Amino acid sequence: MNNFKTRNNASSAGRKYILPLAALALTGSLLSACGSGNSGSENAGTATAAPGSSAKPAEATVLSMGMLPSIDEIPFIIAHEQGFDTEHGVNLDIQTFKSAKDRDAAFQAGKLDALSADLIAVAIYNNAGLDVKIASSTFGEFDLLTGSDDVKEVKDLKGKSLILSKNTSTEYTVATMLKQAGLTEDDIQVTEVPQIPTRLELLKNKKSDAAILPEPYVTMGETAGLRNLGSTVTAGINPFVLAVPQKAIDAKPEAIRAMYAAYDEAVDYMKSHDQSDYIDTIIKTVGYPEDLKDKIKVPAYTPAAQVDPKQVEEAFAWAKEKGLLTKDLTPEDVISDVQFKN
Repeated sequence: MNNFKTRNNASSAGRKYILPLAALALTGSLLSACGSGNSGSENAGTATAAPGSSAKPAEATVLSMGMLPSIDEIPFIIAHEQGFDTEHGVNLDIQTFKSAKDRDAAFQAGKLDALSADLIAVAIYNNAGLDVKIASSTFGEFDLLTGSDDVKEVKDLKGKSLILSKNTSTEYTVATMLKQAGLTEDDIQVTEVPQIPTRLELLKNKKSDAAILPEPYVTMGETAGLRNLGSTVTAGINPFVLAVPQKAIDAKPEAIRAMYAAYDEAVDYMKSHDQSDYIDTIIKTVGYPEDLKDKIKVPAYTPAAQVDPKQVEEAFAWAKEKGLLTKDLTPEDVISDVQFKN
């Protein structure tokens, strides 16, 4: 996916740090991975036995998760650090990757049972022949920032330059925001910069009028004086999901359900504890600079829920327009009921 600030015109959804996914590279490389998967492996951790029980503790099924350093990862991290996962009989093997490319390489090698992704990525995966399902939506957010004095709102971007990563959910987000402002992608000058830190630096140095960014770069940019024009939240879209290969769903359905039980318990933990009890985990996980510690506001996470089919439909329609999706995929084709029923 994805600042932790509370905004008057936004919901409390968090932002997701999602690094761009190169569609053409994915399409070629993922085709060779259609049959790969390590989902059936049952590496074990140890679950805690019930108090007073003489029975041997049950072995917790390992669920390997490929995440990016983002705010949607936080409940999963806390679930593991607090031992909520093993209490429910699953051991969350959370592997945090610095880029979507590295995460996808592990996915192709069959090392991941689940991964943080987005609706455009799910379209690309399935278009490449991979049977990848959406297990749930996740917390995430992209924000559109500007440092240009004459850009006060999105409609002022007409004729201006904007940095994003093409064929990804960042471009989908920008296209949606432009459409809502009465503009199209043809009305702006797009510069493609996949590297998110570079996007921020170019924007700060006035090499572009605007850029679409996730956390922690939104907070870093706003701290440097950049202004926020809107986000996925204000635009009413949520492309952020937890993707699970069908092979993993078939092999580990109970582990996936246990993962969500642990996730919800982590959400309850954050609601009932002071932010100072886990803020260091957030800094470490998301990559916030230590000097921004006092500026971080943790979003009001809610229990996990399934993605809205309409969100899938709209994202897939855009992917078709861009030529990223050539198959006739419906929400029913990609939404799993392993945990949530629609």
